[in-house]
Amino acid sequence: MAEDTLYFRCPCGQLNRVPGTEREREPVCGRCARTLDGQPVPIRDADLQKLLQASPVPVLVDFYADWCGPCRQLSPVLAQLASEHRGRLIVVKINTDQDQDWAARLKVQGIPAVFLFKDGELRNQFAGYRPLAFWQGWLRDL
Repeated sequence: MAEDTLYFRCPCGQLNRVPGTEREREPVCGRCARTLDGQPVPIRDADLQKLLQASPVPVLVDFYADWCGPCRQLSPVLAQLASEHRGRLIVVKINTDQDQDWAARLKVQGIPAVFLFKDGELRNQFAGYRPLAFWQGWLRDL
């Protein structure tokens, strides 16, 4: 992976590579032309394996539910992390009320549950709400 290349997953499902020469412009999706802001995007169970295998940057997966208070607290924290690591970390969210296969596979017992994958392999995991400083330290060695 070139040091100046950024990667984004669009809500349409497209994995986008943005060369450093285009960094000054707002990157847009090659499939749907949506602006790529690097923010967490929803993903379905069926698409996660493909993303984990294809992504040249780490993927952080947040298992959540809309009714979950700690999940709602964690959401802006993950958005801040996504912004700080824009293009160098892909943050996706799986709603466990809609998709349960990956949560079962990873033995998620409580939400929010956050899993970090790098090179397609599980590297770290944590459950529950923690403040931004915790997650920044958790991701320091990316």
